[in-house]
Amino acid sequence: MLELISHVVKISSHRDRTEINSAMVDTLIDLFRPEQLTIYRCYNGTRKAMVFACAGTGAHGPFLRNAYLPDHRFCFPIERDALLSRCRKEGSTVLDVRDDGSHRVVFPVVRLDEPIYLIDLTLSDDFSPDNRITLMGLIEYFGNHISLLDYGEADTLTGLASRKTFDKHLLELLGKAAADDSSYGLPQRRRGSSSGNHWLAVCDIDHFKRINDNFGHLIGDEVLIMLANVMRQSFRFDDQLFRFGGEEFIALLQPTDEAFAFATLERFRRNVESQVFSRVGHITVSIGFSKLLPNDTPTDVIDRADEALYFAKNHGRNRIDSYERLVAANALTPSQIARDEIELF
Repeated sequence: MLELISHVVKISSHRDRTEINSAMVDTLIDLFRPEQLTIYRCYNGTRKAMVFACAGTGAHGPFLRNAYLPDHRFCFPIERDALLSRCRKEGSTVLDVRDDGSHRVVFPVVRLDEPIYLIDLTLSDDFSPDNRITLMGLIEYFGNHISLLDYGEADTLTGLASRKTFDKHLLELLGKAAADDSSYGLPQRRRGSSSGNHWLAVCDIDHFKRINDNFGHLIGDEVLIMLANVMRQSFRFDDQLFRFGGEEFIALLQPTDEAFAFATLERFRRNVESQVFSRVGHITVSIGFSKLLPNDTPTDVIDRADEALYFAKNHGRNRIDSYERLVAANALTPSQIARDEIELF
């Protein structure tokens, strides 16, 4: 009992998904000695659900991966694994008895009727009923802790990640961009990619003030909620989406080339343009984007994307502009940011 309490205290001390997963793996190994263990993070897309093996233990011992940045080498459609797929559909614990007598059990961690995690364990045939009860209680606690973390990280109106979590996520991506630029540790690139850069896009609702003035702030809030839903449907499962503030949203795109990044953003722009937004009718968005460079600070890449956004706003709106393309066409002058200045954003 004291060992269990000690592990629960350790899990509860963390406020980062990756660290929580690590503590959970240590707890499950120490207390239950599973033959196999994988913690999957779930991405419930509109086209197909994906899972990412972000922590666990296998033939080569424990492994831990960044829970915020899914590595495609360890992602796959959930339908490829019958037991995981069944667990998702039923929304409850599922069991498979193997030929050697061991039990493979998958526990869902559910939020809003969709699994956000699946915990997959293989247990010996002599696993006691008391241990099963303790295990189920521990997984329920893990789910509650993750839900509290998500609540603190999410924008309360739209449910997207909030501004206060953006800095942390961007710094992680900037670190990964530096790794992408090196000759080792390259991630698996997205289909259509040649250079494999990360991209940051700033999206702004055109004439949003008119919506608030003409229809009121409650309808304005409804538009923001609906726009967030269109974003979720338009981007890929591993792209990170944020409400940055007011009517401004940010998308952090995983490695791809500029043409594919533009195509992704164009799909979002078209989806917004064709959506009917309640009493407001049709709205449009303007988007500016730029690639993440190895030596960037957060201010650098946001400033570049903002310059492209302002260009889009000043040249007709309802369009997408790439900072790099604008500079190459001499439509923008490359910005020079003084490295000795401190800027807050």
